[in-house]
This record gives sequence, structure tokens and C-alpha cells, in this order.
Amino acid sequence: MTTFEKLKFVAATKPIHQPPIVQRRNKLIGKIWEQIELVKSQANGTQLEIKKYKTVKDAAGNSQRIAVNKRIKPWWYQDIDGKLCVSIRYGSKIVELKRGMPSIQVADFEGLLESLEIIKTEVGNGSFDQEIEQASGALKANFKTK
Repeated sequence: MTTFEKLKFVAATKPIHQPPIVQRRNKLIGKIWEQIELVKSQANGTQLEIKKYKTVKDAAGNSQRIAVNKRIKPWWYQDIDGKLCVSIRYGSKIVELKRGMPSIQVADFEGLLESLEIIKTEVGNGSFDQEIEQASGALKANFKTK
């Protein structure tokens, strides 16, 4: 058997558009990845540098794209007992992964990192599609015209 014969050929084509839920999943996975990188940088005592591009005009009126550091706000906070709590956010809305309990409590940065990795995997698997849809709907309601 040659190497070429080991390949599996299928009649599949790349979809033109992704379904909205897949787009929302990917958006949330990207934001969770940013939080994971922020946790790693704070645990190591370094500054996180994720760049975004911004268009500015110079004195002559010419537009230029420049790279600036993206400001990432941490989703975690310290509770009264000194433990870390993290809430998963979709935009400005908190996603309740378990009804009535919007936060996950962990002991330290290592547990926080592990929790975020688990949530990221579950979001990718589609376990929280309904919760993401509710958060998205709540965000859309803020933009409705009157």
C-alpha cells in the first residue's frame, strides 16, 4: 500500500457561512483564551501583551493602522474568604453555567487556570449553547431601537 492510498478522500465542501451558535462559541472561546493567558502572565509576574490594530489619522489627515496593547479586564475576583471566584462573561453579561450559581470558586491561580481550560473545552463541545444563546439575547435586547 502506497502512502497515497492511505489517504481518506471524501466529497465534502467548506461551508460558506458558519451557524450563529458556532460563531458565538468561537467568540467565547477566544475570550476565555485571553483570560487563560492573563492568568498565566499574572502567575509568572509578567505583563500580558496582546495587540489589536487601531486606525489613527496623522496631522496631514492620512490614516494609519497602528498596533496597540489590548486591555483585558480579569473575570476573577477575591471573595471574603480569600478564595478566587471567576464568572464567565459573554460581552457584558455573565453566563450562568449552573442555574443560580454564576461563579466558580477556586483556591489559587493554578485552580483558576484548570477551571478556565475545562470551561473552554466544554464550550467548544457545545455543552453551554443554551446559556450562550440566553446571554446573546440579553445583549441584543440592550441594542433594540425604541
